[in-house]
Amino acid sequence: MHVEIDDKSGFCFGVIRAITKAEEELGSGRPIYSLGDIVHNDREVARLNSMGLAGIGHNTFNELQEGTVLFRAHGEPPESYATIRKNQLKLIDATCPVVLQLQKKVKRAWEEMKEKGGQVAIYGKKGHAEVRGLAGQTDYEAIIIESEEDIKRVDAERPVVLFSQTTKSPAGFKKIAEALIQQARKGVEVRIHDTICRQVSNRAPHLQKFASRHEVVIFVGGTKSSNAKSLYQACVAVNPKTYFITGPEELQAAWFDIYPASVGVCGATSTPQWLMEKVAEKIRSF
Repeated sequence: MHVEIDDKSGFCFGVIRAITKAEEELGSGRPIYSLGDIVHNDREVARLNSMGLAGIGHNTFNELQEGTVLFRAHGEPPESYATIRKNQLKLIDATCPVVLQLQKKVKRAWEEMKEKGGQVAIYGKKGHAEVRGLAGQTDYEAIIIESEEDIKRVDAERPVVLFSQTTKSPAGFKKIAEALIQQARKGVEVRIHDTICRQVSNRAPHLQKFASRHEVVIFVGGTKSSNAKSLYQACVAVNPKTYFITGPEELQAAWFDIYPASVGVCGATSTPQWLMEKVAEKIRSF
C-alpha cells in the first residue's frame, strides 16, 4: 500500500510565521499569552502550550497588567493595540502580512466612503477573528456579508466598496459581487476588491486532484477550522472514501480492509506537518 502525504497541505505562510515567532519567544523562558488559539488545531495548540504558550480570551487580555501577548495571523482590531499600549504589555504581532495590508485598505476605503456617504461591505464569516479585525478598521460600521441574503442590508442607493475575508472561496466571492452590482441603483458606484489569498484558495482545486488520484483519502484537520471543513468537503466531492480525523488514533482499520493500492493523507492550512506524518506512519502499520 502506497501512502502519500500531499506536499501542498499544511500551514500557510501566515501560520508558519506566527508559530515561528511564538517558538522564538518561548525559547526565552518568559510566559507568552496567545490572544485566541494561535491556530485552529487542538494538537498544535497543545504542543505549544506544553512549551509555555498560554491561550487567553479578550476578557483576560483586557485585565492583563504585565507579560507578552501574541496577536495571531488572523489579526486584531485597533482596540486590541490600544490595550497593549494602555497596559504596557509587550507585543508579538504575528498578523499575516496579507491580512495587515487588507486592514489598511479597508480603513482607507471606509474613510473615503464616509466623505461621500458610502458603505464598506466585507464578504466573510460573521464572528471570525479576521473579519472582526477588518470590521474594527471601520469602527464596526462595515456590513458583513455571509450569504446573498445579507446583500439586502446594503443600501442600493449609496456607493459601496466590497472586500473579502482572505480565506473565502473565489467562486463564492464572485456570486456576492455580481449580486451586489445587480442590486445597486443605476449610476451608483460599486467597487469590488478581490482580496482572497490565492495561496489558500488554490488549495481546494489542488486537493481535488490529489484526492482523485487515491483510492482512500485521510483528511487531517481541527474541528474548529472552517478551512478544514471546507477543504474536506472539496475532497469528498471527488472521492467519497475521504475520512476526516483529528489525529492518528481515530483511524479505523475497516477503511483499509480491501487493502487499497494507494492512500492519500492531506490537511488544512491549520494542520501541522508532524501530525500528517504521524497519521501516515499509523496507516502503514495496518
